[in-house]
Amino acid sequence: ETIAALTDVTNLNHPESDGQITVFTDKTGVIKAARLLLSSVTKVLLLADRVVIKQIITSRNKVLATMERLEKVNSFQEFVQIFSQFGNEMVEFAHLTGDRQNDLKDEKKKAKMAAARAVLEKCTMMLLTASKTCLRHPHCESAHKNKEGVFDRMKVALDKVIEIVTDCKPNGETDISSISIFTGVKEFKMNLEALRENLYFQSKENLSVTLEAILERTEDFTDSAYTSHEHRERILELSTQTRMELQQLISVWIQAQSKKTKSIAEELELTILKISHSLNELKKELHSTATQLAADLLKYHADHVVLKALKLTGVEGNLEALAEYACKLSEQKEQLVETCRLLRHVSGTEPLEITCIHAEETFQVTGQQIISAAETLTLHPSSKIAKENLDVFCEAWESQISDMSILLREINDVFEGRRGEKYGYLSLPKAMKNNANLKSLKPDKPDSEEQAKLAKLGLKLGLLTSDADCEIQKWEDQENEIVQYGRNMSSVAYSLYLFTRGEGPLKTSQDLINQLEVFAAEGLKLTSSVQAFSKQLKDDDKLMLLLEINKLIPLCHQLQTITKTSLQNKVFLKVDKCITKARSMMALLVQLLSLCYRLLKKLQMENNRWVSVTDKDTMDGKS
Repeated sequence: ETIAALTDVTNLNHPESDGQITVFTDKTGVIKAARLLLSSVTKVLLLADRVVIKQIITSRNKVLATMERLEKVNSFQEFVQIFSQFGNEMVEFAHLTGDRQNDLKDEKKKAKMAAARAVLEKCTMMLLTASKTCLRHPHCESAHKNKEGVFDRMKVALDKVIEIVTDCKPNGETDISSISIFTGVKEFKMNLEALRENLYFQSKENLSVTLEAILERTEDFTDSAYTSHEHRERILELSTQTRMELQQLISVWIQAQSKKTKSIAEELELTILKISHSLNELKKELHSTATQLAADLLKYHADHVVLKALKLTGVEGNLEALAEYACKLSEQKEQLVETCRLLRHVSGTEPLEITCIHAEETFQVTGQQIISAAETLTLHPSSKIAKENLDVFCEAWESQISDMSILLREINDVFEGRRGEKYGYLSLPKAMKNNANLKSLKPDKPDSEEQAKLAKLGLKLGLLTSDADCEIQKWEDQENEIVQYGRNMSSVAYSLYLFTRGEGPLKTSQDLINQLEVFAAEGLKLTSSVQAFSKQLKDDDKLMLLLEINKLIPLCHQLQTITKTSLQNKVFLKVDKCITKARSMMALLVQLLSLCYRLLKKLQMENNRWVSVTDKDTMDGKS
């Protein structure tokens, strides 16, 4: 308003006779007002940033509070109710942190946020199955250990998000990425460049300490049992050579400070070039060692033999075989963890360094959780939820193996100069990854509104499968066709839910359509079984049940029609419609299972009463 008033020409009186208009401007006033405006805009932006941070903190606190309630829950019904609230809070938190991640300019922070969000996303499903297993087997120690591992990891990830958005670290914590060889070499070369500019800029001790720190970290390679003899010898040789060249550099450096001759300057430049070359050779050797080990390891474990064996020993209840394969998985885990540590040293960029750390932590934690989940299944081999829980953790392991192969390719690309710091790395954890059909929706916007909508639909579908499982558990002593088809529908719906998260067995839109056709067919089989059951009921109960069936039948037919309809270049629209229909069908399934169970119990009570009365009449007749 001040600027407008100072530059407003309409309020100035100008002589009509004068052919020119002279405008007097208070330059000092305008400059003062402009500075005030800039200051105010800055304050507004800072305030808005604080508001966003507070929103994320508040959302995190809500999630934590609900998690604490989930940890203490004792009944399945109560768990489903609280988990539904937890799911909604996680969706809100995911949206807020996703927006924040996109706004971050620091690539390192962006990668850290992506990693923390990936942990939370995967752990939400683990929390569901681990908690259900614990409730189903409340006295099983391994089930409790498995669940506690999920809760602990989620809490760490939630804290990590808050560290990133507030830019505050706990007291005494050091930045783990600063200990990598990649970071050390980068710092050392910067010091060499500074030396070229100014001989007195830094101390000789500083240069020596920096190099010794780098060479000390190469012990991760030379001490590793998985490093070949040839690689180990070459690394040690290059380390010794680099140390000697540094001593030569320091000697020439001292001379250059006292003698300002051209020959000394040229000799200094030569020694700098020599040590730079040796460092590059050392980097090449370390890169070759780490990437070769990773490639061999990924190839060796590509068929997931140990995971398959653990699943088999679980359903067989073979504790002796479990111990054998748990030991093998622990060995595999240690190999992968160490390989990730070596890859981090040669990652080449900070985002990839963070991804290596994320992979290392994931293998470390998931390996232990698979073993505890397998132990629970082995102790309860007929438990469907224990089997489902083991499957979820095994899928997380397989997914991380797949991500590691992408990570390895990207590290090689950076080393060979095919990628730079600003490249959008595929190996960085993202929501909705690994689904070709979803990538085609908006490949330039991995966190698009469409995918967010689909993820939200998927979460609701996932929660409904939990509700359905809760209803199915009541039928354990009443196994019949209704339960069988209901269980089938719940199982398919669960795979649809995983698809919306970019996980599970469904990889393409055609895989999804095939499963939806199965889902619709199972729904129609269920309605036929319920209709057969309704014939045993009295008129009022029969009518109530048929009304619910008549809601489900049209939805099944509509879903079949949508799956057969061709929507060219509108993959998301078709997927969205299908998931929406599936969600509505699951909501009806939960209601139907609950109603059928109540009516069955009522029918059994009436039949038992009728049998009791008949028996009494028979006895009276005999008397």
